[in-house]
Amino acid sequence: DVRGMIVDEAIETVEKYLDDALLSGVPKVYVIHGKGTGALRKAVKEFLAGHPRVAGYRLGGPGEGGDGATVVELK
Repeated sequence: DVRGMIVDEAIETVEKYLDDALLSGVPKVYVIHGKGTGALRKAVKEFLAGHPRVAGYRLGGPGEGGDGATVVELK
């Protein structure tokens, strides 16, 4: 959950979260960035697009947080 964080802090938090998930063998994680102005969502999307261990990502669907969350599939 990176709501309320500045972009740099949010990306650092997401990076650690992904590292922990990968070490644990978790295939899918959720990043909660909130709806707000979209700045965090955009930054998270750009970070995930360049991450070598991310197989794919999408905005959450109904019951997954909708536009306020991103679902990340890991390699």
